[in-house]
Amino acid sequence: MNREQNVKASVTAGSVALVAYIATIPAANLAVTHLGAVPVGFGYVAPAGVYLVGLALVLRDLSREAAGRLAVLGAIAAGIVISYVLADPDLAVASAVAFAVAELADFAAYEPLRQRGLLLAIVASNAVGILCDSLLFLKLAFNSFDYLQGQILGKIWMTLAAVAVLALLRRRRRAEA
Repeated sequence: MNREQNVKASVTAGSVALVAYIATIPAANLAVTHLGAVPVGFGYVAPAGVYLVGLALVLRDLSREAAGRLAVLGAIAAGIVISYVLADPDLAVASAVAFAVAELADFAAYEPLRQRGLLLAIVASNAVGILCDSLLFLKLAFNSFDYLQGQILGKIWMTLAAVAVLALLRRRRRAEA
C-alpha cells in the first residue's frame, strides 16, 4: 500500500470508528428506554444499554487511535449532546452526566497508558470508564445500585470481546506481514 492509500484507509477507519462510537449513544438510550433490563450472565441483569455502553468505551479508544485526540474529544461532546437530547426525559441527565464523566475518565486513563500498549490501555481505561459510568448512571437514573454487578459484568463482557477480536486481528496482520 502506498502512502496515499494508507492515508485514505486511516481517514476511512477513523470516520467509521467515530460514527460507530457516536451511534452507540442513542442506541444505548433507546435500549434502556424500550427494553428494560436484560440478563448479562451469572444470574445478573442490567439496563439493556449495558452492552452498547461497553462497546462505546472500546470504540472511543479505537476512534482515538484512528482519528486522533481532537476528533475523539469532539465526538465525546457530540455524544453528551446526543445522549441528553435523545434520551427519555427521565434518563436524559443521568445518561449525559454518566457518559461525560465516564468517557473523559476513560480518555484520561487511556492517554498515558497507550505508550505501554494498545490492549493494556483499552483494558485499563475501560475499567475506569466502566466504574464511572455504572456508578453515576445507576445513582442518577434509578437512585439505586441494584444493577451495579450486572452493569459492570455486561461492560466487562464487551471489553473482553473487543480485546479478543483486536488480539486476533493483530496476530493475523503479523502473520500476513
